Amino acid sequence: MATLSTRAVPPRETAGIPEPRDSGRRAKGFSLARTLRYAALLFFLLIVLIPVYVLLVTSFKGPGDAAPQRAWNLPSDWTLANWETAWDTLAPAIWRTTQMVVPSAIIAALLGSLNGFVLARWSFRGANLVFTLILFGMFIPYQAVIIPLNELVLDLSLPSGIPTLILLHVVFGIPITTLIFRNYYQSVPHELIEAARIDGAGMLRTYWSVVLPLSMPSFVVVLIWQFTSAWNDFLFAVFFSSSQNGPVTLALNNLANGALLQNYGVSMAGALFASLPTLLVYIVLGKYFIGGLMSGSVKS
Repeated sequence: MATLSTRAVPPRETAGIPEPRDSGRRAKGFSLARTLRYAALLFFLLIVLIPVYVLLVTSFKGPGDAAPQRAWNLPSDWTLANWETAWDTLAPAIWRTTQMVVPSAIIAALLGSLNGFVLARWSFRGANLVFTLILFGMFIPYQAVIIPLNELVLDLSLPSGIPTLILLHVVFGIPITTLIFRNYYQSVPHELIEAARIDGAGMLRTYWSVVLPLSMPSFVVVLIWQFTSAWNDFLFAVFFSSSQNGPVTLALNNLANGALLQNYGVSMAGALFASLPTLLVYIVLGKYFIGGLMSGSVKS
């Protein structure tokens, strides 16, 4: 019966195997490259945060202290009056904007999901042409169609305000949502669709029972995209709403330009209030946004 040897393994020098001389250099080079990378990231982070610093600091300054010459200085007297004024002015518009972006994002996501499924997995003759025509809507700038669109809204006697803005954001959101969902559904295994067909499921049954449960990553991407686009829109708000029934972007513009003497502190506080919802959405769902974008990039 063989016995295990308990002899210690000799070091590399004793065994005649030289130590790699460049290992220390590689470790030092890797550490230097990583340090430079982090330094570059920190530099760009500071560039991004500098306007945020000015915005935040100015929002706590009084009317006499908030001036462009003292934009970098801390407030002489910290005050919350700007935040109270901005909230009292923008609160109704923020609520109207929420009523606009939530249904427009959900409806555009559902329609884009249905379009993407049909064009990707239930194709028909001329499907590529239809998809091309839908994508064509992504490359038409809003400014180019705003006048005929305004005439169309007037001819249809659509009410000014949130209902019309919901319809417009849904229509103009369908091309990008269709593109995202179509690319994602092309990565879904074809065997799942064929198995549903063999079991007797039709198009809607296959979509509801098989495809829709797998679509959550893309739904997160589309909802974040649509939410941000509708919340930050200003052009449609100017043409199809007023300060009494418009979204927060229009109210923020009126807040900044409504006084003869510019109150920078109130304007900065209002800008922070207006941007806070989209910031929270990206903080909470940011990792799911990146994962959803990558989920359809590789076909199964």
